[in-house]
Amino acid sequence: MNNTFAVDPIELFSMYMRVAGVPHVEDEPDGEPSLRGKKLGVVNGASWISLWTYYFGKMILPGVKIVNVGNEAVQLNFMKAHKEGKPCPPKINIDTFVRYARDLYDLFGVDAILISCSTMNRSAQAVRDEMARYNVPVIQIDEAMMEAAIENGGKILVVATHGPTVKSTQALLQETADRLHREVEYIGVTTEEAFDLLGQGRIAEHNKVVGQAIQGAIEGDDIGVVVLAQLSMTVFKFSYPDPVESFGIPVLTSGECGFLKVKEILMNL
Repeated sequence: MNNTFAVDPIELFSMYMRVAGVPHVEDEPDGEPSLRGKKLGVVNGASWISLWTYYFGKMILPGVKIVNVGNEAVQLNFMKAHKEGKPCPPKINIDTFVRYARDLYDLFGVDAILISCSTMNRSAQAVRDEMARYNVPVIQIDEAMMEAAIENGGKILVVATHGPTVKSTQALLQETADRLHREVEYIGVTTEEAFDLLGQGRIAEHNKVVGQAIQGAIEGDDIGVVVLAQLSMTVFKFSYPDPVESFGIPVLTSGECGFLKVKEILMNL
């Protein structure tokens, strides 16, 4: 078999399987006693992001069984709608997320649902309405991050790498501020170059471009906190584990804030 990719296939598959594993119906063998036996259904905007949900989910939720669903057609459809200037996300995407959440419950009786896609945060209420019939809590991965940013105070810098996400993220930030009865001031920066680098597997370079965007923004404005708009951007912390030391202000990610919120909810179920 010819290897057309510049990677060691044995190392690639070995590392992936160490993170994802194979399905088994038994409880996870290790983890926190208060989390073992809990099942988290994750609704993704594409299948490729499931590596992130496995990694950060297992790191922050040891003992929780992570059950993913999602496909590229959802992401491709909202990318197409965004490019054509149509409503984004399309209603069919929202209906699909509702169906996915219900499938996770019907097929395996998950205890909670996490919506991991920032562009699809517009689906959260529809998914909550559906899952309320079964008393299943629904967490949108960015909400806790938005709350933390608003509680931090100061102007918020929202950094995105994917154009379709921007309006959904800004809408969620404003809705969160309204819910908390707080005024919010924010500016946004979008660097599509970083998304391209991510797709090429050039993670360190992705992180450098995001870091440059942050540095450029804070040099020209009085920024109090940075929000990274997508779960995929959480890899930024691998290069900048202490953003306060690197940039002088906190940089919040949904991979951390979102899964910590899930942990809080699951521990109380």
